[in-house]
Amino acid sequence: MESKQTDAPTRRRQVQSVKDAMRDLNGELAALNRRVGARSGLKDVDLEVLDLLVRLGARSPSALARSAGLHPATMTGVLDRLERAGWIAREPDPADRRGSIVRSVRDRVGEVFRLYAGMNSALDGLLGGYSDTELTAIADFVARAAQAGRAAADDLTGTS
Repeated sequence: MESKQTDAPTRRRQVQSVKDAMRDLNGELAALNRRVGARSGLKDVDLEVLDLLVRLGARSPSALARSAGLHPATMTGVLDRLERAGWIAREPDPADRRGSIVRSVRDRVGEVFRLYAGMNSALDGLLGGYSDTELTAIADFVARAAQAGRAAADDLTGTS
């Protein structure tokens, strides 16, 4: 990717502007998630775990806990709530008869997707204004920012 550097003070302001925008985005997405959670009856952590199951597919509770950065006992409570409310199903693990696999319940997940429809439409419109090259750069930045966030979280918990 081509890099055109400006003078140091301008560069610092630009970098800070991106960081500020990321903080704003984080706040707005947290507010959206709280509202989706309130409408769907899901706690923030329940919504996050459900999203992981949708994105990553069925997995064991321990693998899910690792992906979510949650203690296994906390994950048990989350999964119990999600199962009681019909959001997930637990099934025997075919590879380990002592274990289980957790999967999302497709029909229920559709309820949550509908609550995010406004945001998804807004993003489609927003991203439609960028070139393929710009979209590649944006996707790369967001993925790397997510990796940096995961690494920072792991550093705080000593799991890196």
